[in-house]
Amino acid sequence: MPETAEPATGRPALAVTVGDPVGIGPEITVRTLAEIGTTASARGVVVADPAVLRRAADVCGLDVRIRELHSWDLPEERDGVIDCFDLGELGEAELAWGTVDKRAGAAAVRAIEVATGAAMERRVSGVVTGPINKEAIWAAGSEHLGHTEMLGALTGVTRQNTMFVVRGKKIFFATRHVSLRTALDQCGTDHQVGAIEEALTALRVFGHDEPRLAVAAINPHGGENGAFGTEEIDHLAPAVERVRARGSDVAGPVPADSVFHQLLQDRYDGVLSQYHDQGHIAAKTFDFDGTISVTVGLPILRTSVDHGTAFDIAGTGAADPATMRSAFLHGCEFSHFADRIRAEYGS
Repeated sequence: MPETAEPATGRPALAVTVGDPVGIGPEITVRTLAEIGTTASARGVVVADPAVLRRAADVCGLDVRIRELHSWDLPEERDGVIDCFDLGELGEAELAWGTVDKRAGAAAVRAIEVATGAAMERRVSGVVTGPINKEAIWAAGSEHLGHTEMLGALTGVTRQNTMFVVRGKKIFFATRHVSLRTALDQCGTDHQVGAIEEALTALRVFGHDEPRLAVAAINPHGGENGAFGTEEIDHLAPAVERVRARGSDVAGPVPADSVFHQLLQDRYDGVLSQYHDQGHIAAKTFDFDGTISVTVGLPILRTSVDHGTAFDIAGTGAADPATMRSAFLHGCEFSHFADRIRAEYGS
């Protein structure tokens, strides 16, 4: 097994998956790598069928060459060239843009498997993922709810979480894809303690040696001493105190209508939001294109766009690559923490 994920050029490499090959993923991927070229601190190697990238480049009007690779022994980089690890899944088949197709779903799943394997073998320093279509991967036979669950299975991890990064600030989630009613039911003290500790660990892994974390409240005004709800009194405050007693810098529960503003004012390094939309709305309203997702808890680095396949505009060349560009550049930045990630989350 290689001891390093750095190719002969000295720059770390990132495996980039386009997601669904008939969504906007191929377009935003080729635009990103054509724009960044050899100037970023890491190089990107796309895991896909080369024909998929060539079609996307044509749609986008890009004058680039797609270079097929069949090994992770990477050649010298060249300007105007996008390297593609040949997936060998679709060949030259041209699938209809913007449609649910099990062949596209199978290609998306296979790309994730290949990219994850390369990261686990330290052939690359991390993985950057484009948007998949859940219907397509299910049609192809995948039993996973999405990327996160698939990556957990591929890496042998049973618990992983999402960390949003927006302009250097981090947002975590005590609950994820559940109803608001279920999220309230899950907010017990022990669950909160676990979520707080996981967020603090992630902050340390990603460069905050003495992390400052705020726990967002659930109810208006933080419950107003029980007048608007007692979750803060019964569960959130006791959890915060328990973790603070261990020496961690944790504040809260802080009313949700102010905690994200305080995050931007650099009072904290991260915020633990209580449910999906609480954190998503704050991040995406502030900077939709700059908000990217990092899966924490995996023994590999994984950054991702946080939007869908946009089938309605796929194949038109109109897709904005800003979020993929941000995901790739954050992958470049966080690749320096690859050893920390393996040490903390590896078996």
